[in-house]
Amino acid sequence: MSALFLFYGKITYMFKRNTTPTDTSQPVQAVERITSVLGSGVVWHGSINGSGGVRIEGAFEGEIAMRGMLVVGETGRVTCQNVRANTVIVAGAVRGNITTQKLEIRASGRVWGDVVTTAFVTEEGAFLRGQIRMEESVELNLEPAPEATPSEVAQAESIAATPIMMPESAPVIESTQKMMRSGKKKNEA
Repeated sequence: MSALFLFYGKITYMFKRNTTPTDTSQPVQAVERITSVLGSGVVWHGSINGSGGVRIEGAFEGEIAMRGMLVVGETGRVTCQNVRANTVIVAGAVRGNITTQKLEIRASGRVWGDVVTTAFVTEEGAFLRGQIRMEESVELNLEPAPEATPSEVAQAESIAATPIMMPESAPVIESTQKMMRSGKKKNEA
């Protein structure tokens, strides 16, 4: 049996059989993340534009055209003529057409509208009433990203210049190994 523990970015193998670690030379892609949430008790009429990640758990009616990820949660209800975003994940209900680079409809997701996408993922139980058109590339026709203001640039530079202090991982590994040995001695007795 082999167990793998990760401490502060350092990989340690315990009870290892293989002496060669897995190849991690591939670059890690940035993870899209949610930066704004429309809560389950909120009803919103209007438009969502810009960039970032938005999760909708409430009811939204209007226009969505954004760079980034749109997640329609299980309690989310979206009504748009055309939803445009880089990635769209539907676990709730969407009424309207969807233009995206990647669409994922979860088991609880319901979509009424036509879809244009380059990648499509669905779970068993998902619902789609409309047509899917797969393309090699999809143009979202979004407005250009707004330029950062000087104060936003200064704030980003300040954050980037702040040193990050990482604790040594060796004491954690040593104490874990000591606990494993002491537990083994108790079990043997």
